[in-house]
Amino acid sequence: MTAYTSPLLRLLDQRGYIHQVTDAAALDALASKQVVPGYIGFDPTAPSLHVGSLVQIMLLRRLQQAGHKPIVLMGGGTGKVGDPSFKDEARKLMTVDTIAANIASIRTVFERFLTFGDGPSDAIMLDNAEWLDKLEYIPFLRDIGQHFSVNRMLSFDSVKLRLDREQSLSFLEFNYMILQAYDFLELSRRAGCRLQLGGSDQWGNIVNGIELARRVDGTEVFGVTTPLITTADGGKMGKTMSGAVWLNEDQLSAYDYWQFWRNTDDRDVGRFLRLFTDLPLDETARLEALEGAEINEAKKVLANEATAMCRGRAAADDAAETARRTFEEGAAGESLPSLAVPDGTIGIVDALVGLGLAGSKNEARRLIKQGGARVAGEKVEDEALSVTVGAEPVRVSAGKKNHGLLTS
Repeated sequence: MTAYTSPLLRLLDQRGYIHQVTDAAALDALASKQVVPGYIGFDPTAPSLHVGSLVQIMLLRRLQQAGHKPIVLMGGGTGKVGDPSFKDEARKLMTVDTIAANIASIRTVFERFLTFGDGPSDAIMLDNAEWLDKLEYIPFLRDIGQHFSVNRMLSFDSVKLRLDREQSLSFLEFNYMILQAYDFLELSRRAGCRLQLGGSDQWGNIVNGIELARRVDGTEVFGVTTPLITTADGGKMGKTMSGAVWLNEDQLSAYDYWQFWRNTDDRDVGRFLRLFTDLPLDETARLEALEGAEINEAKKVLANEATAMCRGRAAADDAAETARRTFEEGAAGESLPSLAVPDGTIGIVDALVGLGLAGSKNEARRLIKQGGARVAGEKVEDEALSVTVGAEPVRVSAGKKNHGLLTS
């Protein structure tokens, strides 16, 4: 670890958030003597963010914990264009109303992780549509476009990836990196923002913004990126058999959220405790050192703490109790996902999909063929099975850890 002097960079370093820093010594000195407003941009492409965005949300939380000011920048303007970074194809364009609804929904999650207000270190949420929608094309080209080299833009990995695959990259998307750099310039002017944070895939965009602020206003600003967060088996963080792990409660139940963390690979427990909980480092080290069956206790702590932060302590406790009853007592916990069956019978394939235990009918059939589907604890042998639901709920399982209830 680097010997940083500021509480901010020491905290980020100790908990494993730092991948790259622009001019680390200057940023360290600045963070030691004043409040540093820092921002991360989020595209409102859905009503909820998912666990793949959580390391960035936690990064803003750490910024605030170290006494600095988080700025949540919603891409209401850039969301009308779409970020081409490491995407195989262009994103579908959204209406203004859809973007506004998504931003309102996403804000509810940030309110769990950050303290918003008017104080020096209170978080604020801004929307880049506020300035991007007002830009005039010719003045923007003249004043901002002159500072960008197309040759250099073509060298960025996010662009090269699409071009090397001979996949279309529209002029609309190509402008995205210029708009993101302009965001940093605007935030430095409007909110005194001195720091942009983001994932390692955003390094080129962050450097663009730093150089633009220096060339246009002579302002010194900085960037910090986080490492790519993958699971121990090389998978993408937040992707499961049943789909994305959403942060909003109306997109994913607290029990399923808790269960996602409980299912963490043994090798990831310590790292995830440092990144995604507020537990002290000595406690995370103790839990990480547990071996054999005891590591399951560390996973429960991870699930409890991560769920409490995102959904509230009561929801975490309820999910933990449901899991205990389900797995330790064999009972059907009250917080399991449920599906009403008004007709009294349902096909097992439809049941697995309806409960979110399989992402599609084909996936449900594969699960049955592999012996991973159970009804009331009994293995399902026939994909044509009809399940009858009476007065008592019927438990349906996918593997050993994912369960749901069919109710009448």
